Amino acid sequence: MASSTKRDFYEVLGIQRGSSDDDIKKAYRKLALKYHPDKNQGNKDAEEKFKELGEAYEALSDPQKRAAYDQYGHAAFDQRARGAGGSRGGAGGFHDPMDIFREVFRGAGGTGSGGIFGNLFGDDEPNDTSGPTRGEHLRYDLEISLEEAFTGTEKKLTLNKPATCDQCGGAGSEKGSKTISCIQCGGRGRVVVSRGIFSIQQPCPRCEGSGRVIEKPCKGCDGQGRSNKPSTVTLRIPAGVDTGTQLRSSGNGASGQRGGPSGDLYVVIHVRDHEIFEREGNDLICEVPVNFAQAALGAEIEVPTLDGKGRANAKAIIRLPAGAQNGSMFRLKGRGMKDVQGNGHGDLLVRVSVEVPTNLNAVQRQKLEEFARVCGTEVNPRSRSFFERARDFFN
Repeated sequence: MASSTKRDFYEVLGIQRGSSDDDIKKAYRKLALKYHPDKNQGNKDAEEKFKELGEAYEALSDPQKRAAYDQYGHAAFDQRARGAGGSRGGAGGFHDPMDIFREVFRGAGGTGSGGIFGNLFGDDEPNDTSGPTRGEHLRYDLEISLEEAFTGTEKKLTLNKPATCDQCGGAGSEKGSKTISCIQCGGRGRVVVSRGIFSIQQPCPRCEGSGRVIEKPCKGCDGQGRSNKPSTVTLRIPAGVDTGTQLRSSGNGASGQRGGPSGDLYVVIHVRDHEIFEREGNDLICEVPVNFAQAALGAEIEVPTLDGKGRANAKAIIRLPAGAQNGSMFRLKGRGMKDVQGNGHGDLLVRVSVEVPTNLNAVQRQKLEEFARVCGTEVNPRSRSFFERARDFFN
């Protein structure tokens, strides 16, 4: 591509001219993953953009090349503009875009020289998977009641999970068998696959990158060294857990391979809805219906709780004042859920729901009508205030 038709390298990476080295690398990583040929097979436009990104990153990540580019633009790297004495600023040519990609992602969170991308995009070193490997982590979703979440509980979980094969003891081979070189990859552990203009190395699918295969695989586990077996795990659930709480049971995941350690079991808690209580954080809310007379005259009412000296569904007494209104809230300190981090307890909030009488008989209706006649406005101050304000509004 002629220098006159090339896009500005800063524009290619989507950054400003004063961007830091870290910004340049972040921009390249994001776009290189997007346009990598392995993710865009047969897409010529993506291939060109990937090559363009490689050039832009190589020029701007090197201080000397960046300074030359800032001064001369693309001409700093134009072979025709350089004489026998060398290039402007010593910029030099560009490397293969795949080499740049591997270099940027090398060591990004993995082990060995290839990092997390080495196995996919092909370093020269073989990928040895013949040694011990840790078992996978497993997830288990467990439903419990609100009472169990309040007090804490112990559960026995039964699950099928990969466990060490009894027949071969995890070796994956029949007794007396040995490992031989993989015929598909010739013992290299990698095979080469063509991806458009690139040739990409990837782990051999037959030996999984180890370069070795078992001569006589164990019949009990098909050479895997593991087979699914039912297992029982005892789990202690602390008081105060809520839906979404995740508990880890160390070493109770899938068994490792070739003598590797087991993974962990992660148990995700789901607390069932309760018929009486709602939960908001560590607070419990209980709506208690009271009749008209109790609300008007005041009364002592019983409220269910989840504590009460360790007795589930014990009761507490609250004093309802005369004239209590519908929706009034009363707080019982420390009667809510225990904080799972050990920071005390929440509260129990009692919400009063004044129940309007229904299905009145003749005598009840007569008495209520008499009551309404003698009430006057003084016993309903909120109604009187409302209608006075409404009258002023309309006038």
